[in-house]
Amino acid sequence: MGRERCEGGRCEEVVAAYYMAYYLNRERRKDVAGAYKRYQAYLQQHKESFPPGAFALATASWYQDANDHRCPHDSRLESLIISEMADPSDAQRRVTTFRVRLSGPYCDGYIELFYPRVFGYELHSFSCTKGLGDWRYDEFTLSPSGDLVHEIEWAGFPDVEGSRWVIKASDIEFLWIPK
Repeated sequence: MGRERCEGGRCEEVVAAYYMAYYLNRERRKDVAGAYKRYQAYLQQHKESFPPGAFALATASWYQDANDHRCPHDSRLESLIISEMADPSDAQRRVTTFRVRLSGPYCDGYIELFYPRVFGYELHSFSCTKGLGDWRYDEFTLSPSGDLVHEIEWAGFPDVEGSRWVIKASDIEFLWIPK
């Protein structure tokens, strides 16, 4: 389901959305324990191909443990900053970065996620008049070209369907900031 962008006869994959979800909503509902095991097996199988920050985060036990204050589950979005800076090696090219700041689920700190080089993204929300709701679940996979794909599900609200973000990037950096 990835999309291609074509410019001047050259086509490239922009966002590789929904490649192989293991642990997101539709898979988790069927068999949560099995989905988690399949996802962890996928990560281990592709360990050498994963960017180091993403692999460390995806395989950290605390990252999936909703009792750990650093776990993003039930966090709320504080800000999303999308920047386009000049590429240091070529001023004509731009480098897109994302910085996401979440209010931690226990309101005792902030989670910051930084994507140092973003290759494509989809931010899909049916409605955000009340915000996106809680961060539900996320998973890291690899695109066919070997780039990190981070898919995030937001809970939404009883009367509003949740949102979904898909970010294709070089890697991810995690920071916990206590209040």
